[in-house]
Amino acid sequence: MSADRLDDERADHRFKALPPDAQGLTLAELAAERRNLFTGGFTTPVLALSAERLEHNLRLLEEYTRRHDLAFAPHGKTSMSPQLFRRQLEHGAWGITAAVPHQVRVYRAFGIQRIFLANEVVDAPALRWIARELADDPEFRFVCYVDSVRGVELMDEALRGAPRPVDVVVELGAGEGARTGARTEADCHAIADAVAAAGTLRLVGVAGYEGEVPQATAERVRAWLDRLIALAADFDKAGRFSDSGTGTGTGTDEIVISAGGSAWFDVVADAFAEIPALGRPVLKLLRSGAYVSHDDGHYRTLTPFNRIPDEGALQPAFRLWSQVISRPTPEQAFTNAGKRDAAYDLHLPVAQVVRTPAGELREATGITVTGLSDQHAWLATDPTAELQVGDWVGMGLSHPCTTFDKWQLIPVVEADGTVVDFVRTFF
Repeated sequence: MSADRLDDERADHRFKALPPDAQGLTLAELAAERRNLFTGGFTTPVLALSAERLEHNLRLLEEYTRRHDLAFAPHGKTSMSPQLFRRQLEHGAWGITAAVPHQVRVYRAFGIQRIFLANEVVDAPALRWIARELADDPEFRFVCYVDSVRGVELMDEALRGAPRPVDVVVELGAGEGARTGARTEADCHAIADAVAAAGTLRLVGVAGYEGEVPQATAERVRAWLDRLIALAADFDKAGRFSDSGTGTGTGTDEIVISAGGSAWFDVVADAFAEIPALGRPVLKLLRSGAYVSHDDGHYRTLTPFNRIPDEGALQPAFRLWSQVISRPTPEQAFTNAGKRDAAYDLHLPVAQVVRTPAGELREATGITVTGLSDQHAWLATDPTAELQVGDWVGMGLSHPCTTFDKWQLIPVVEADGTVVDFVRTFF
């Protein structure tokens, strides 16, 4: 299925905030009307994705990865949007990263041909489905983690009889107390031995996630990345990527070395630039995902572009608009967006601008979001705040991954408020 097919979906009750009088129009027809977000019948709360900032972020990472000779498989769990996947691929992405088998199924339903699953998969039904996908489509490239001998054994058991081996990379854990991954190089070699003994798997590289390095600093992240690179070199020297190093009788054409979340990709780029020559070409695969929308909180603080401003800057592309529905005291107001609409797992939304019913736009001076109920934002207002029932409050959000998953359909909006497209999500 092509992402273009999503344009044929009908505007109806399934999708929050769409104009009631758009009922029955296809999303393509509604976008073609170029309605204004504020005056075109959209209801509140409504999440808007900036068209200009989205394009800026896509282009920035395309240029960054090209400049640093990196392949790019942005993590699709951030948006779970086939339309955004398509745009990421159009902007040079090698493929799309997944975290769980369900996400792989969504990607395949929309024709994604290269998928990197950054977890070990031991779910037998999922593995058998992946094997069928590989058998049915010779052009499909799939790579996933292995991080234990037991996991390799379970994978091999589920995949027996599959005509194509599943490509795997050994995951090196980021340290004691970190998340997944083998903790020591000895553990990694034992896992590689198990892969070589399995007839259903092919070892193609090493990977991990530097964002889990305990008490991360640039120096500690770099030290872990040096271990990851050294592990790949050790595997290569031992012939683990050659015909004799696999249980399948076929070596890999390239060695995959993969890392890179959204907080340390500058350190990853520097480390990967120093990967020594190995026996096969190296695919230096970065997996950052939050860049596509960026944010006004967590990632605005963590982005590597704060350390390398000469390489550009991401722009927060989300704004949540809600309407003041109660102003019970001069010190308090409530809008109609809450936990069902706004990410709140890392930080509360931040009031940025106020738009009056007459269209006047001003800074949200003296207005602070202090809490969220299911369908209400609690606002504290000081004497400088100008705010009335009926005003729209535009809020900046933190953590894109838990923003996207609250909205099945998101208007893409130009700076003047014109809605030019819609982004569909599949969580």
